Amino acid sequence: IEYVKVSGGIFLDMTIHDFDMARYLIGDEVVEVYAAGGVRVDPKIGEAGDIDTTVITLRFQNGVIGTIDNSREAVYGYDQRVEVFGAKGMVTAANPLTDTVTFSGSDGSRAASPPYFFVERYKSAFLSELQAFFTCIQEDTQPAVTGADGRAPVVIGFAALKSLRENRPVRLSEI
Repeated sequence: IEYVKVSGGIFLDMTIHDFDMARYLIGDEVVEVYAAGGVRVDPKIGEAGDIDTTVITLRFQNGVIGTIDNSREAVYGYDQRVEVFGAKGMVTAANPLTDTVTFSGSDGSRAASPPYFFVERYKSAFLSELQAFFTCIQEDTQPAVTGADGRAPVVIGFAALKSLRENRPVRLSEI
């Protein structure tokens, strides 16, 4: 809970990565955000001044509408999935599981859970990120991610916080 007090809140601490992913998947910029949320899992998070569960609607320049559901805690593991629906179909990226075993019996089926902690979930991604950074230094090249890419999800996060507080859609131009 001490971390939550200094984290910047769910939008700037956790959901910021989802904002970044949404921009990447859609290939466009967010222009409007509407966020709703509350304390549904852990009252101590509310006492620390944050919410633990939120749903955010993003409106992009090109007209695409996206939604993000986020919670500070899923009892079964670090759940992070994505679905993109479009005119030609749907793409889904599911959670990696701790193993590939599924048991099926007369009472139904059971499978492994996703890793519980984000470090486990993203270990290989963090290593790839570092390797790309080292390559940029060694080869004197620019990184694929720009300062604008770093700034954009922060602005979306502040817009989401304003939306939550004011219970209305917030255009990023207001931030």
